Amino acid sequence: MAYKVIHYKDKYAKEHGKEPKIEEIAKELGVKKEEIVFSLDAIQDPVSLQEPVYNESSESLYLEDQVKDHKNTDDMWTERMAIEGALKKLNEKERMIVVKRFFDGRTQMEVADEIGISQAQVSRLEKSAIVHIKRFYR
Repeated sequence: MAYKVIHYKDKYAKEHGKEPKIEEIAKELGVKKEEIVFSLDAIQDPVSLQEPVYNESSESLYLEDQVKDHKNTDDMWTERMAIEGALKKLNEKERMIVVKRFFDGRTQMEVADEIGISQAQVSRLEKSAIVHIKRFYR
């Protein structure tokens, strides 16, 4: 799609002496204007977040310093993503126990009562889950 857009833009510019508007391109190609924008974005070269955008003597300003993430506002979002990934790799019972114990703040006895197993089983499953998580992230 991006190459069709580029081809049309070049053709239009030669004929009219100016760039076409997104709406004109979309109409000509029979697609939504969002598809035009997405396709052009898809062929852009990626930029590293560690790329300097400003240098003065020993001071550098990097792209990552200028990016603000409104969705993930806490400082620990990368850790949270890693934890979520690890939880997905556990079996259902291990995941439920880890969530109840470490995220809901329940004791092993409370978890045992809630899911109908012994406290010793909760302890074994919890230890097993922790071993699995450690193995995933070594």
